Amino acid sequence: MIRALVFDFDGLILETEMPALQSWAEIYREHGHEVPMELWHSSLGSDRGFEPVDHLAALVGEGLDRVATQTRRDTRKAELIEALDVMVGVRQYIDDARRLGLGLGIASSSSRQWVLGHLERLGIRALWDAVLCRDDVAHTKPAPDLYRAAVAALKVEPHEAVAFEDSPNGIAAAKGAGLRCVAVPNALTADLDLRQADIRLTSLAALPLDELLRRLEEPA
Repeated sequence: MIRALVFDFDGLILETEMPALQSWAEIYREHGHEVPMELWHSSLGSDRGFEPVDHLAALVGEGLDRVATQTRRDTRKAELIEALDVMVGVRQYIDDARRLGLGLGIASSSSRQWVLGHLERLGIRALWDAVLCRDDVAHTKPAPDLYRAAVAALKVEPHEAVAFEDSPNGIAAAKGAGLRCVAVPNALTADLDLRQADIRLTSLAALPLDELLRRLEEPA
C-alpha cells in the first residue's frame, strides 16, 4: 500500500529549469556563445557537474568577472522565477494526498533556503510533512541519499512511497532508494531518457491521483 508521496522541487513543483537556462543563455549570447546543452542536461536534478560560470570563463578568457557574472545571472533567474506559480496539477495532487491521508515530502538537490523560500512565497510551506534538501545529506541526486532521508522522515518504507521526478538524475535517485517513480518531464527534460521511471505523465493534471495510485498498486 502506498502511504506517502515524495516530490522533486525544481522543474516539478516549480518550473525553475527554463528560467535557470534562459538566464545563462542570455549571458552566454552576450559573449557570442551558446550554453552547451549536453553538459546542461547532464547536471539536471543534481547540484554536481557542469558549472556555467567556469565554462564561460574558459571560453571568454581573462576579461570575464566571474563573481559579477554569477551575481547578474542569479538576479535575472530570480526575477524570472518570482513571476511563476506552481506547475499545473501540483495543488490538486497536494489536496488529494491530504484527502487520502498520505504523507507528503520533498527531496531536492537545491538548498533548504531556496526551497523553503519558494514554498513560503507560494503559500504551500505548511502542507509538507518533510522537506529534505542538499543541506541534509552527504550526496545529492543521482545518489539515493535524499530519498532515503525523505522516507525515513515520513516514517514509511521505500516501497510504500512514490517519487515524482522530471530528470534522469532524479529518477535514478528515487529508484536507487527503492521507491516507485513517476516521471513528469518539463519542456527541458521531455526528450531525455526517462525510461527508468515506472510511469510517465505529461503533467500532474493528466491523471488524477486516485487513478495513478490504482495503476501503481496493480500486480505486475
